[in-house]
Amino acid sequence: QVQLVESGGGLVQPGGSLRLSCTASGIIMYGMGWHRQAPGKQRELVAFITSGGSSNYADSVEGRFTISKDSAKNTVYLQMDSLKPEDTAGYYCNAKIAVVGPTYWGQGTQGAVSS
Repeated sequence: QVQLVESGGGLVQPGGSLRLSCTASGIIMYGMGWHRQAPGKQRELVAFITSGGSSNYADSVEGRFTISKDSAKNTVYLQMDSLKPEDTAGYYCNAKIAVVGPTYWGQGTQGAVSS
């Protein structure tokens, strides 16, 4: 059973920054990433990074968010800069052991951007 433990959410003003972390238990991941879900909206991809270091981002966060990983710690980070009110959402870590197979989810952490 894969467990994902997230941390780092909070409340910041527009233009501020947050850094999210997610650690996976014990299993080497093919890739890890983040989705987010705002109230009344569907869950959407934010960013994903593979064990080989390839990453992709949603257009809405490109240039403002940076995903990185520490493979030794099975941990993925999401550095969120220049935050906007529309970035307010629950942020959910996800992980895949292989390209084909199930996606595992964390419990979510809230990120809020408001003045």
